[in-house]
Amino acid sequence: MSPHSTSKHSESAVARLCGSGTSGFLELIIFHPIDTIAKRLMSNQTRLFGGGQSFSVGLANTNKVIFKDAANAAFLKKYASLFPGLGFAAGYKIMQRVYKFGGQPFVNEFINRHYKSSFNSVFGEKTGKTMMHAAAGSLVGIGEIALLPLDVLKIKRQTNPEAFRGRGVFKIVADEGMGLYRGALWTAARNAPGSFALFGGSAFVKEWIFKLEDYNKATFFQNFCASIGGSVASITVAAPLDVVKTRIQNRHFDDPEGGVTIIKKMIRNEGFGSFFKGLLPKILVVGPKLVFSFTIAQQLIPMFHNYFEEIGLTHVGNTNKSH
Repeated sequence: MSPHSTSKHSESAVARLCGSGTSGFLELIIFHPIDTIAKRLMSNQTRLFGGGQSFSVGLANTNKVIFKDAANAAFLKKYASLFPGLGFAAGYKIMQRVYKFGGQPFVNEFINRHYKSSFNSVFGEKTGKTMMHAAAGSLVGIGEIALLPLDVLKIKRQTNPEAFRGRGVFKIVADEGMGLYRGALWTAARNAPGSFALFGGSAFVKEWIFKLEDYNKATFFQNFCASIGGSVASITVAAPLDVVKTRIQNRHFDDPEGGVTIIKKMIRNEGFGSFFKGLLPKILVVGPKLVFSFTIAQQLIPMFHNYFEEIGLTHVGNTNKSH
């Protein structure tokens, strides 16, 4: 998402909640199948192409990895197979977007109020503004580990559905407990630089390329460019740890494996290129996904704010931005 700027007008928290939540829901319906493909490619631990295999065999292997049991089914059944764990994904994605899209502006406002002079003295006014957006994004990214159980269940349902056989969701939660936070440190290690690059890269494009003083006045094209710049930087920076995190989380509940062990196996069996598996699908989808979700959120948040203002609800969670 493109970072929010400081301005005199501040949307209420409830407007941010509704706008970002709706944005997350629409994003989920459109992009969940591509996310499933990326997760399955990252989880695959065999060589799909090369090793003396023909190109057609490589394509057949890729088809099996992506569509699993539906590899030889008709198109509609194949497409439907890309929606496993939709319930978990809905809970995770909507909560994530509400938390990230709605939370980063609050953290940025806090940093502006209390640490603006420190950032400006170290980085200068323009770079300091960019760094405050990046730092706020990084802190919010680290806090995302609170949502980790939903992410774990979503990924396991996408990549390892056998782990759910014979057990309902509540049974899994009761059995696993804190085990659902497996990989939390790796997730935080991935999110910190990833969110830093996402919000910082977007702010950099708006500040230094488009020379915008008020980011909220950016045109659609400027938002598009800023979102692409930030998201590509974020995904690329976070890619190696994202693969490790995914492999930690998609293991069977009864057969966990640590991050260091996974890294050693990846280097030994698959080479360093394995740390960037699934990067191309993620880059191809993350730009349009973030542009889409950013645009929807930015359109809906003011609409919700105006509606709530008309019915007298703007006092709920109102926030004042610093200048």
